[in-house]
Amino acid sequence: MTLAPPFVKAHQTERVLRLTLSRPDQRNPLSIGMLGALNTEIAAASADPGIAVIVIAAEGPVFSGGHDLKELTAARTAPDGGEAFFRETFAACEKLMLAISTGPKPVIAEVQGMATAAGCQLAAACDILIAAEKATFATPGVNIGLFCSTPAVPLVRAVGSKRARMMLLTGEPISAQDALRAGLVSEIVQSDNLTARVNAVSFAIARKPQSVVALGKATLVAQETSPLTEAYAHASEAMVTNLLWPEARDGIASFIGKKNPKQL
Repeated sequence: MTLAPPFVKAHQTERVLRLTLSRPDQRNPLSIGMLGALNTEIAAASADPGIAVIVIAAEGPVFSGGHDLKELTAARTAPDGGEAFFRETFAACEKLMLAISTGPKPVIAEVQGMATAAGCQLAAACDILIAAEKATFATPGVNIGLFCSTPAVPLVRAVGSKRARMMLLTGEPISAQDALRAGLVSEIVQSDNLTARVNAVSFAIARKPQSVVALGKATLVAQETSPLTEAYAHASEAMVTNLLWPEARDGIASFIGKKNPKQL
């Protein structure tokens, strides 16, 4: 009996956990199984003090083609026309995206190829997105009668309303270069250097104090969705809290000790 391959391959190096989507023959769809596997891995990593950074990568030429349309179509044979399964799928997807966006650990997307529909959503939800020069991004649901409403949530927040509307309403893909200019991509590297660059960024972040990074990420999430005055109030409170921690006390003392006052 041949066992089915795992949806996600997990590999930890030092304090960096790499999660690799492992259904390349199906374009790494965000099926209910894939969503469940990612939710399980990220929940465990978020609670594990031995993990500081999470990387989401993928096998094959496609990062992710989005939801499994064959799986969704098969669910239509149920007495309710698939509604219960549709709700289960999008609840699992919402749980995943929120876990990535609001969880305490920085999440880096390593996008080697096409990220489309919910695959684009997954990449956009990550804190940092490093893409190969040949990567492309699209929200083409409108072309098949299913508007990419949930992928629009992180997309609008990453690139702004006008650019997002162009992608969502036309379904046309954009290049990695256009995605970088729009603010969706953090950095573009050559394909053969993609993993090495992601590793370098991951390990650099992993060396930082985890408590400080977690506070910083939580503050970023809170202030990004707040009015200006509330954002400043929240950020100021975070700064005061952070200053009272030993990490800041010791770090500042070390910094001052290595420089004379004229250099500060």
